[in-house]
Amino acid sequence: MRRYTYTLLFFGLLAMVACRRDQYSPTITQYDEDQIKAYMSSNSLTGFTRDTSGIYYQLINPGRDTALQYTSNVSMVFTVKSVDGKYSSLDTISNHYDGYLGHISTTTSPLGLDVVGLQQAIHNIVKRNGAIARIIVPSKLAYGVSGAGSGSISNTSGRIAGNQSLDYYVHLIGDTVAQEAYDDMVIKNYINTNSLTSMQKDPAGYWYSITEAGPGTVPITYQSTVIVTYTTTLLNGYIASQYNSANGTGFDIPDLIPGVQMGLKKYGRAGALMTFLFPSRLAYGKQTTSIPPNSVVRYDVRVLSVSP
Repeated sequence: MRRYTYTLLFFGLLAMVACRRDQYSPTITQYDEDQIKAYMSSNSLTGFTRDTSGIYYQLINPGRDTALQYTSNVSMVFTVKSVDGKYSSLDTISNHYDGYLGHISTTTSPLGLDVVGLQQAIHNIVKRNGAIARIIVPSKLAYGVSGAGSGSISNTSGRIAGNQSLDYYVHLIGDTVAQEAYDDMVIKNYINTNSLTSMQKDPAGYWYSITEAGPGTVPITYQSTVIVTYTTTLLNGYIASQYNSANGTGFDIPDLIPGVQMGLKKYGRAGALMTFLFPSRLAYGKQTTSIPPNSVVRYDVRVLSVSP
């Protein structure tokens, strides 16, 4: 009887081992690999190369200049989405980064940026300013099993789920000259998309449109105080600041951003209604408050009064 019992236990163990071999129990490396391949297949993505870390990439533009170091300052525009399709951030107006390459993996905003795999890919693969690339980062080099952000299974707009590989499109802008060219391209696209045919480019680099010239005769100078109503908007429609009550609000000209100073002094008079489009260097530059670094801004303003 004892021998019969042992025989049953032995065959039972064999059956359990056989069942386990039939189960899919991949390592995280294999899981990411299978996940990425399935994503690429379902989205008909071709022309990608895999590096030894498991990152898939496609260089759309190889860029210029010498290779970037972790100590290099980079100005970058990007999009990111998770391969499960539940998280997507495709707004290149809000998705800006300006800082050291070595700080990308430690930044906390915006979601999808503080990823060590993205940092590695830019350093080891993309390498140069001016480069444009598509990068798929495996989950082990992204947010791992914990994911990131806040949300739930039913509400994922602010969350990247655990074990999700991430699909990035990145454009490294580069130096000041390249940033100015990029800003000008963004402004021209915005003008064309919104049929702003009255916009003209001032020699200083900003664009303007005068809806009403205004009857005022007192010129605006560096010493002036103006009472205005205004709205400052990013090109995705996000309102950064505004004041539109009937009595307006007052500003000393030196307290305004460079572009507004220039535009008001050149074209502003009491009663004038104007729209300006300012490249980032004439707006808020690299400041990182409620406005992403290197942002083009739209400024709609009515001048109520001017005090010399």
